[in-house]
Amino acid sequence: MSQAPLLADAQSSQEQRLLVIYTGGTIGMQPQANGLSPAGDFPKRLASALSQLPLRDQQMLPAYDVISYSPLIDSSAATPITWQQLAADIAERFTEHRGFVVIHGTDTLSWTAASLAYQLQGLDRPVVLTGAMAPLEAPNSDALQNLYGALRFAAHPELQEVAIYFANRLLRGTRAIKQHSEAVEAFSSPSYPLLGERIGDDFILFPSRGLSYQQRGAPRFELVDYQPVANGEVVRITLWPGIAPWQLEAWLSHPNVKGALLQLWGAGNLPDNPALLEVIAKASGEGKLIAAISQCPQGSVHMGAYAAGHGLNNAGVLSGDDMTPEAAYTKLVHVLAQPISLEDQRRRFLTTLVGER
Repeated sequence: MSQAPLLADAQSSQEQRLLVIYTGGTIGMQPQANGLSPAGDFPKRLASALSQLPLRDQQMLPAYDVISYSPLIDSSAATPITWQQLAADIAERFTEHRGFVVIHGTDTLSWTAASLAYQLQGLDRPVVLTGAMAPLEAPNSDALQNLYGALRFAAHPELQEVAIYFANRLLRGTRAIKQHSEAVEAFSSPSYPLLGERIGDDFILFPSRGLSYQQRGAPRFELVDYQPVANGEVVRITLWPGIAPWQLEAWLSHPNVKGALLQLWGAGNLPDNPALLEVIAKASGEGKLIAAISQCPQGSVHMGAYAAGHGLNNAGVLSGDDMTPEAAYTKLVHVLAQPISLEDQRRRFLTTLVGER
């Protein structure tokens, strides 16, 4: 397995800077009378925090600029329009910076990372998202180390995709999930190995696992308008024991719904009720994009491998293979937003675009 250590190069770091985009989240909050609340003046607070690093680490920091969103975004309130705005801001400043760090709340950080990957296809430089489980100034916070690692990896030219840096690990943006609501190691990549990691004082990138070794050429951004699918037009339905056809139909038959992500059991199983399959087939026949993944955090759907999943292919359901819910849902949003035929939308969903499946 080839490895590429991150090397200090103070002169080159001054030639072209990173851009840090602060969107909000726990990392920038401060205690108020009614609890933790978003706080401003983040560039100054970030510089102050980084100045507390050991001198050797400070010397390894790349030069950077900071922009802050106003108003700040609670990540639980993020929408496809939030994802679209972030991608547009990165694209607008793309040639001016050699890498990007997006500071984001952890609740939907992996959703934003997946969406950015689809919008910023063909990246030739890093886009690294990070956040923290505790505010920047809190005792024993993970914020400073996450920020430092994100800056270090965002300065590495061999990283050419959207990634998440958290708790010493660099994860592919379309392969990451938030698995814990409290632990410092909140994110995991259940179906793909790490892109890199911090080992002691070294930040190691594993280039053979990266997209830069799979796709070449100029960036081919797809900055489509997400407004037509930003108000609930794409739904996510996780099956439960006892789900009834009328319940599924209530979602899929709604005239506003354009697509749906179904989370099935195991390798892609439905309850033994033909009426459920009829509801799905009817929605698919109406031109709605229906995709399926497993409820299991690891493994793929293999529709038809069991009798309980037989008929899903004939009903027009698209296999999401081993995609995460975040990657599958944001991909549905992305392809449905494009002014292309239903056949092309189906084909693009089934095609690996940025290492998501």
